[in-house]
Amino acid sequence: MSKLKLMALGLVVTVVSPLAFSQGSSSMMSQQPETKPTSLGALVSGELRLSKEKILGNILKGALENMHYAKKKVNDELSEDAYKLFLERIDYGKQFLLASDVRELNKFEEKFDDQLRSGDLVVVNKAMTILEKRITTVEAHVKKLLEKPVDLNSKLSFETDPKKRKFVRTEKQLLDRWTKMLTLDVLSDFVEEKDTQLGKNQTEKEKKETKKSKTKVKKLSDKQIEKEAREKIAKRYEKVFKRLKDIKGNDRLDRFYNSITRVYDPHTHYLIPEEKEDFDIDMSGKLEGIGALLREENSYIKVEKIIPGSASWKGKELAAEDIILAVGQADKKAVDVVNMSLKDAVKLIRGKKGTTVKLTVKSPDGTKKVISIVRDEVIIEETYVKSSIMENKKYGVKIGYIVVPKFYRDFENPSGRNCSDDVKKEIIKLKKANVEGIILDLRNNGGGALEDARLMSGLFIKKGPIVQVKGFQGNKEVLTDTDGKIYFKKPVVVLVNRFSASASEIVAAALQDYGRAIVVGSGDQTHGKGTVQAVVGLDRYAGAPGKQFTPLGALKITIQMFYRVNGGSTQFKGVKPDIVLPDPYGYMETGERSLDYAIPYGEIGAVEYKRWDEAKYDLADIQVKSALRTKKSDHFKKVTAATNWYKQRREDSVRALNLKSFQDYRDMTFKKSEEFKSEAINKDLKVSGLKNTRDAAEKETQKEYVELLQKDPVIDETLHIFQDILKK
Repeated sequence: MSKLKLMALGLVVTVVSPLAFSQGSSSMMSQQPETKPTSLGALVSGELRLSKEKILGNILKGALENMHYAKKKVNDELSEDAYKLFLERIDYGKQFLLASDVRELNKFEEKFDDQLRSGDLVVVNKAMTILEKRITTVEAHVKKLLEKPVDLNSKLSFETDPKKRKFVRTEKQLLDRWTKMLTLDVLSDFVEEKDTQLGKNQTEKEKKETKKSKTKVKKLSDKQIEKEAREKIAKRYEKVFKRLKDIKGNDRLDRFYNSITRVYDPHTHYLIPEEKEDFDIDMSGKLEGIGALLREENSYIKVEKIIPGSASWKGKELAAEDIILAVGQADKKAVDVVNMSLKDAVKLIRGKKGTTVKLTVKSPDGTKKVISIVRDEVIIEETYVKSSIMENKKYGVKIGYIVVPKFYRDFENPSGRNCSDDVKKEIIKLKKANVEGIILDLRNNGGGALEDARLMSGLFIKKGPIVQVKGFQGNKEVLTDTDGKIYFKKPVVVLVNRFSASASEIVAAALQDYGRAIVVGSGDQTHGKGTVQAVVGLDRYAGAPGKQFTPLGALKITIQMFYRVNGGSTQFKGVKPDIVLPDPYGYMETGERSLDYAIPYGEIGAVEYKRWDEAKYDLADIQVKSALRTKKSDHFKKVTAATNWYKQRREDSVRALNLKSFQDYRDMTFKKSEEFKSEAINKDLKVSGLKNTRDAAEKETQKEYVELLQKDPVIDETLHIFQDILKK
């Protein structure tokens, strides 16, 4: 292990080897270094006044300058970029600040580095003072405007794309912008309700739900519809303004610090204490709490769903659609959560396993009761690996299907659940079922634990290098599969799309480079995230003098970059599929290449590896056959047409603010949406091998899962690809 000083503080951070530092997350997170930090050293001089901002700023500066892969300095040049990001963070939509306000803030353009060191965040205080003044003015305007009928036959128009707007010069122009925006909101709600009244522009599912519903749609006049739309929007903005005015200290710090971290790269992020907790839950796929999915509805917190197997599910008292009015801890007085944000309410409800929470609940029938729930571990099943067996009835060949939603690992518990072990178990199960091949579905998988990318790739090869990692100190390391075992020798197809990132790209790239799998993807490349992040808890670097200011949160920081065994990076360029299918999201600007300050593509030397010599199929021939099928496919024709249409619509971001134009726009959009939609169920696809269950909720979930697979054209084409492989 090598030691690295955070010079600004005189702290010592132990940086472990790249392998040990690369154990986690969609951003590839690390485990914490084990050595204890030294004291705050030079900061504690007697003359200098300590503050949370001073301590936090200097810890962040030291970590960014000394540990980040990009090797940037916190200086005036970086400050200018941070300032631009700060403006976006406080007023992205250009809905509050005037051009004169921006000019006033411009004097801080080169001061972000200075204020980070001193802890005197003048720019934050100044910006918040200006914003509060503008928010108060706008709030009064919104309230007044929505008290009277809105002109739905205006000759004006509104630019909906914030990037195309400019900061206005006068307060009148600002309020005019809000008038247009509110008019558009009312028009949208009005037309939507009008369509409901007429039974127009409804999907088949919505039509069925309307028929099933015992409550008839209440017929309203246009005047009543407009009034209800205004009242609904007024309540919505009342909550918006309340939140804007209630921005707490941590959230204000978040805006400043993350304007600086984002200049380093898109994945370096300061995590306020609450975000660190959410991150840990996301990585492990579990939390401790009551096991209820909640939503915000008007001023209330409502129960959306009870998670099977959770404390709430076992208690049988809390139910979907219940309204939570207050939350109490054991014998303590309950806290009213009406008008509270969902984020703040969840903080009260979530807690350690074995503790008791008391919920004051109002049921849909109007009855109120207090429910006591002993918190327990909640397993979020949707995050875990699952498998099934697929068979196209025309071919009569069984193909295994394994979906990996994310590369999860419980870092707090070495014997806890992880995705590579789960995939291994599913492979063994599928082998017993005598499948002729396996589909490994990594679509929409944003990544996770690097260790599991290494282990999972190794399940399909005997041994050899999986990925190269280059650290911020220039040191290189090769992560290798060494167990000498192959858990599955038959053909493999890996499914990816533009949202497959990080660990997903490592697995896809390794299996592609070895010739071990055919990579099938929607679009020309995967996301292109080839960097590793470590999560560094900041409290440990505060020392005794700074302990009073904890918790300080954490820093997610980019410390390494991935390179394939062939020497190319997965960063920026991603993984190009062997077989490219039409991309339903081809009109969107996504991926690393669309992000500001993304670290560029790079190459290093290749490492020696032995390609898979058991593949007997002709990839070029399979590519030609797939392309011919895709070209003839009605679904893929729709995907291509939809992508082209949405690209054109994205450029047309100006909306006319009159009823006829808006109704025409909605009609056309709905018509096109229905035209492009493919709800056809592939009746030739049989899905089996699912877990036996008596639970009604789980049965319904499985039914939906099977239906999604039967509607998925990529799955259908992949089974055809397998047929071409097996013929050879």
